[in-house]
Amino acid sequence: MIRYECDKCGAALGANDAGRYIVKMEVYAAAEHLDISEQDLAGTTLDDVLQQLRDADPDEVEDQTYRSFRFDVCDACRRRLLQRPLG
Repeated sequence: MIRYECDKCGAALGANDAGRYIVKMEVYAAAEHLDISEQDLAGTTLDDVLQQLRDADPDEVEDQTYRSFRFDVCDACRRRLLQRPLG
């Protein structure tokens, strides 16, 4: 049996509870178009870029590009989130 609880306050929630809400959040880079000059690329090879990616922390790379979250919340926390989404 799957048990649900509010990810904000910890209140118990039923799977089909009318007072259980799902909050989804996406965080992603806002850059729509990157202007890269020849000067930016001077001395850089594809091998250099690939090596930087190999050396990078995968979680950090993901955090800089896209991350999504899903939360279960109770009705009281839903109301608070709608009033002040960023806390």
